[in-house]
Amino acid sequence: MSQYKAHGLFERVDNLEMRYCIWLNGSSRRVFIRLFFRTISRLGDGIFWYILAAFLPYLHGAAGTVQALHVLLTGLVGVAIYKVLKQRLVRERPYINIAHVQQGAPALDRYSFPSGHTMHAFSFSILLSYYLPDIASLVWGFTALVALSRVVLGLHYPSDVFVGALLGSLLALSSLVLFAV
Repeated sequence: MSQYKAHGLFERVDNLEMRYCIWLNGSSRRVFIRLFFRTISRLGDGIFWYILAAFLPYLHGAAGTVQALHVLLTGLVGVAIYKVLKQRLVRERPYINIAHVQQGAPALDRYSFPSGHTMHAFSFSILLSYYLPDIASLVWGFTALVALSRVVLGLHYPSDVFVGALLGSLLALSSLVLFAV
């Protein structure tokens, strides 16, 4: 593929992503939707995941304590990964770059790539689905809402969310291969 064709493809993808951001973010102008996704996003900061991980020792005894530590240590590795990537890949958030996108919630840091919320949501969903299969549909439903909230609130581009999901999945699957109890 020539450089001209590649440039044209990237430009079309970038335009499509910007339109998608504007369209989804437009729904956040409704107060109920903005507050709903802001709450989902806030719970996705860790509260929801840590509460579920705290139940592992109660449900599985000593093995559950090791499982909870596995979930928490994988989360810490995820924090390190996304912090390094954000510092190196300095992509400004959509509400900064796109005039029609409004910030629907406070950002935890300056840059958007990749989505740390989505990375952790996918990572925790895989691990908790493994350890607590009876609630897998709950955690995956919540994960979908967390990922969507990041774009609706103007904090991330769809590609930030996609890469966050991919990284979180790779992290969780790798940790299961290495440390599953």
